[in-house]
Amino acid sequence: MERITAFCGLICNECPAYLATQNDDDAERRLVAKMWSEEYDTGISPEEINCDGCLGNERVFRHCNVCEIRSCSKEKGLFNCGYCDDYPCELLMKFFELVPDAKEVLDEVKYSTQEYE
Repeated sequence: MERITAFCGLICNECPAYLATQNDDDAERRLVAKMWSEEYDTGISPEEINCDGCLGNERVFRHCNVCEIRSCSKEKGLFNCGYCDDYPCELLMKFFELVPDAKEVLDEVKYSTQEYE
């Protein structure tokens, strides 16, 4: 399966919400909702666990609808932040403190695209 890289560098097809949606697995939706509700101290219902990846426009997890990183990339017409001339920006640097693996993914994108310029 081809890797689906979100705007921020997360790998969509490794995300439990994405996987539960693609597998149409209600038991997994309940598990993800419970896990994320406890981890992030917020109420997430299994019905909210429907996501086709943030690159799409139809079904995305509720956070993706308000994500500043996603909004910025979409406004700039970018496939993800690794293609941005301002990479890495302040917004991403804050995100990378929480999710350092995302930086590795976007660095890979950024530096592999520079080879072809």
